[in-house]
Amino acid sequence: MRTAEILRKTAETDIKLKLNLDGSGKSDIDTGCGFLDHMLTLFARHGRVDMDVTCRGDTQVDYHHTVEDVGIALGTALDAALGGKRGINRYGSMLLPMDETLVLCALDLSGRAHLTYALEIPAQKVGDFDTELAEEFFLALARCARLTLHLRRISGKNAHHIIEAAFKALGRALRQAVSLDPDAADEVPSTKGVL
Repeated sequence: MRTAEILRKTAETDIKLKLNLDGSGKSDIDTGCGFLDHMLTLFARHGRVDMDVTCRGDTQVDYHHTVEDVGIALGTALDAALGGKRGINRYGSMLLPMDETLVLCALDLSGRAHLTYALEIPAQKVGDFDTELAEEFFLALARCARLTLHLRRISGKNAHHIIEAAFKALGRALRQAVSLDPDAADEVPSTKGVL
């Protein structure tokens, strides 16, 4: 079973996250930030991962700590659930359309943390969610999952659509990358022999 459970408690957030990479897309998400809950639900569904997340954060300040720390917890869980990464495909990508929006996500479970972020979101807020927090989430995820992540808006003008397309594309790309390669079941997908 490729699963992980993360408990993360700081002065700003208290998070419990369970992840199953071999799930069916079921999720139970309660972060205190409705927009983030929606995005994580979409990510789980499109990534076919089972995920439970609860977060109690200092949302009376804003959503920054909640969003970043959930990204940290999810990245840490992903890294733990992958273990030695034997037999995985390693790479994944998705060009995802959503109405007027088109977003590219490409990732490599390389063991090297990197984010290239080019979503260029045209609005500062979606409801009460600061759109700049999307980058904070993806950066925390990439660092803690130790993955290379590229996100690019090809087209789109609706901020909600752009962020939603990015989370869906991330789920779809991750689904490819973590899937097991039947031709290389016991191999690490690297000439170095380790990721």
